[in-house]
Amino acid sequence: MIRYYLLIMGIFLAFGLIPKSHRLMNALAAGNGMLHLVVSCVALSVLDLPGRLGESLYLDHLNLYVELITALGFTAAAFYARGYTDSLMEAGELDPKNLKTFYLAFNLLLITATVALFSDNLALFWIFAELTTVCAAMLVAILSARENIDAALKYVFIVSGAMLFAFLGLIFLFTLSEQALGEGTLNWTELAAHVSEFSPALLLASFTFMFIGFGAKAGIAPFHTWLPDAYARAPSVSAILSGLMQNLGIYGIIRMYALLRESGAAPQASSILLAAGVFSIALASFSMFQQRNLKRLIAFSSVEHMGLLLIGIGIGTPLALFWALFYMLVHVLVKETLLFSAGILHRQYRSNMRENMWDVFKLQPRAAWSLILGSIAIVGMPPFPLFPAKFFILLESAAISPYLTLAILLMLILAAASFANFLLKAFSKVTLEEEIKGQITRPHSLTGEAELKIAAGEADHDEIRLPRKYAVKSGMRVPAVFMLALALALGFYFPDSLKDLLDAIILELGYV
Repeated sequence: MIRYYLLIMGIFLAFGLIPKSHRLMNALAAGNGMLHLVVSCVALSVLDLPGRLGESLYLDHLNLYVELITALGFTAAAFYARGYTDSLMEAGELDPKNLKTFYLAFNLLLITATVALFSDNLALFWIFAELTTVCAAMLVAILSARENIDAALKYVFIVSGAMLFAFLGLIFLFTLSEQALGEGTLNWTELAAHVSEFSPALLLASFTFMFIGFGAKAGIAPFHTWLPDAYARAPSVSAILSGLMQNLGIYGIIRMYALLRESGAAPQASSILLAAGVFSIALASFSMFQQRNLKRLIAFSSVEHMGLLLIGIGIGTPLALFWALFYMLVHVLVKETLLFSAGILHRQYRSNMRENMWDVFKLQPRAAWSLILGSIAIVGMPPFPLFPAKFFILLESAAISPYLTLAILLMLILAAASFANFLLKAFSKVTLEEEIKGQITRPHSLTGEAELKIAAGEADHDEIRLPRKYAVKSGMRVPAVFMLALALALGFYFPDSLKDLLDAIILELGYV
């Protein structure tokens, strides 16, 4: 079945290389995302789950749910990409000759992630998860700047190096299955049926090695060091790194921990997840407070949220897992809002640094308000849906240790203060009426005509005060507004269909 899917997608990619029109290439990318989105919804509605498609594909509510989130984030990023890449080409930051390469990597990322998610075989999952690393690195390096290439290489070395540990964990797991069953296997379904027969010590060793690989993919500390550079240097369609790559790593961790819950190694595995989660939140929270780069701030925020997800998974109760799964969806919606808005500000100021942002509400008021509302949402303030998700995960953590809950809460407050500190310092700067020519030092701030008027002493106050306004390209605002509106809607209304889906995942993973 995988061969047929790859054949169809291969034909699709071949057609994508034919057109020279940017509009058509972008339409094919958006169509690819929407196709995966629709097929996932139909599969959830029509198929009797869990079930197999051929020998290698396994469909259940969990991988379809993650695929749904992935396709949604990918589709929004595809619509945003058209205006953003046009802007990059106009500024000379993206070579038009690389446009086909960009969309090829963009589409391949979704295809390889889809095969990884639906693979019943762990070895196949590992192979295609590694291929997503290559595709994502191409997107980071597409601008061909030295800093982008460095960030891409750092990403590949760290994630692929960590995934070698995951490969070692696969070898351990295969050996365990061979000892227990007489014939080795890496199929999720067969392993889940016989995991109680495996040695708990070796199973824990396998989990630890695989956690290193999947944790690096998800951006868990201390394997997170690729994430700030990749976010800061990649084009703002790097939103799919948050929506796709990190959730792929969390998906692998959820699968592995579900296996261990049936063995005697479950308490130790839970301790590993909780410790890694607390460490990630602590490192991210303290790193965020000193950030002056907007995209790096958002990147460290992702590290923080992945840590909280680990805590939800590690607690191991059905309620904690329910809200951790919901968290995966909402995090993507809000994080893409932040990255899309940050991309607009980057095009306005040619910088992600807060000291270069002036007169934001005069120049880009919609992006500014999207960033403010997205920041309120990402720190978990009501009525946004991250509030109940964080609340119930913290409530469940209190059953383990009230001191753990208090420590996490304090670090989350510090992370929230980091966003407030950044926004206040970046958005409160306005140009005063009294500024004169000698005091204007901001790069890219004035049009050539205004500079000539200043030199001649003929410029009025507005021409001195305001930098040139960036005309936001068509389609760049809509995805940010749509994702934020969808997140807000989930804060007011929790659909029964979504609740049933999350309950079905918990049941299939053996939590009930």
